[in-house]
Amino acid sequence: MTAPEEAVAVCFNVQVDKDDLGSFNSCEGLGCEFVIEQREEGGNNGMVWQLPTRIKYPNVKLSRPVTRDSQKITRWIAGMAAGVKRRTAVIEAKNLEGKTIASWSLAEVIPVRWTGPQLSAEQAKVATETLELAHHGFLDAR
Repeated sequence: MTAPEEAVAVCFNVQVDKDDLGSFNSCEGLGCEFVIEQREEGGNNGMVWQLPTRIKYPNVKLSRPVTRDSQKITRWIAGMAAGVKRRTAVIEAKNLEGKTIASWSLAEVIPVRWTGPQLSAEQAKVATETLELAHHGFLDAR
């Protein structure tokens, strides 16, 4: 029996409509929440109905040290000055050999926020950037 492959949580590659934005070392917010409405039925004191109403998707936040790939994000955002167009994004978790272990396709993605590095000559630390994306759910990966 072979050991299952596991994603190493240090490398997430991101593509937006086939445009490679590069690798990120942090990815937060992949998930969903089912909003539940509770209904009490008259005469039935033994239970409360739990009814699903909608699915909510949190924003996805991707962070990394500033690299040459940082220009790809600013180009993408600058291209939206003429109008915002929702796109499809794919986030791939990679192992140490660069093999994709898991991937998530996000529907109708738009950038919410990009935070660039805080540069200071007084503090010698790695310059980082964060990209926050809103989306309308996951696409079926069949």
